[in-house]
Amino acid sequence: MKVEIEEVVGKMDWVVRLDTCAVNFKTQDEAKAFAERLQARLDAPHPLPGSCREVLSELS
Repeated sequence: MKVEIEEVVGKMDWVVRLDTCAVNFKTQDEAKAFAERLQARLDAPHPLPGSCREVLSELS
């Protein structure tokens, strides 16, 4: 997933976009901090739930 930061034309606002989801911020620093935290969470390892592991182990 791609996290993007855009300046809102005609305003002093900033938008962080993740696909079709958009979050508005008043400053570029706030937008950057949010985007960095969001990207870190997206990039973090995510373990499969136990039920998925059981199904996968049965298939192999």
